[in-house]
Amino acid sequence: QVQVVESGGGLVQPGGSLRLSCVASGSVSSIYAMGWYRQAPGKQRELVADMPTGFRSNYADSVKGRFTISRDNARNTVYLQMNSLKPEDTAVYSCRVVITGRGVYWGQGTQVTISS
Repeated sequence: QVQVVESGGGLVQPGGSLRLSCVASGSVSSIYAMGWYRQAPGKQRELVADMPTGFRSNYADSVKGRFTISRDNARNTVYLQMNSLKPEDTAVYSCRVVITGRGVYWGQGTQVTISS
C-alpha cells in the first residue's frame, strides 16, 4: 500500500506565494520520480513540474522562473514553491509518485485559488 497526501493549498492574491507539500508513505522503498500536476476547471490535467531521481527537473513553460520543485528523499517528500502566482494558476494540484516496480500513485489533490 502507498499513500500520497498533499497539503498547502489555499486562496492567495495575485502576485503571492504558496508552498505545496506531498508525502508518500507505505511501501515506498524505491521512488523513481515525484512531481506535481494540475487541473483547472474545464481543462485537461497538465504537468506542472516533476523531479525524477538523479535527473534534471522538468517544468511546464507557463511556470518556469516562478515555481520551484524540490525533494527531501529521506522523508519521501516533494515540495512545490510557487511564487508570483497568477489567476491562471488556479487549479487542483495533485502529486504523482512513481515507484520502481510498483507503478504510479496519485494524491487526492489540493485546491489552489488565485484571486483578489
